[in-house]
Amino acid sequence: MLTMTDTAAEAVKTIVARVPQAADGGLRIRDAGAETGFELSVAPAPEPDDTVVVTEGARVFLDTAASLALNDRVLDAQLEQDGTVRFALAAQG
Repeated sequence: MLTMTDTAAEAVKTIVARVPQAADGGLRIRDAGAETGFELSVAPAPEPDDTVVVTEGARVFLDTAASLALNDRVLDAQLEQDGTVRFALAAQG
């Protein structure tokens, strides 16, 4: 199952907090296919078939295809001075 670093968890909580309608929601990752990659969005709740990953209160919702594709990955993030976030995936050690 996908895991998150502490930095990624903080980034997810920060992003979700910016969307008042999704205050108790999470970051949804959808596998949009080989040509497009993954789509990220803030969602107020998971879809019925989503896998929910929780780390330090941060919630990530994975659609079925993303859950399979990211099964052995770690989500990390880099927080920039201007408030932007860059997410990265690494293999689980």
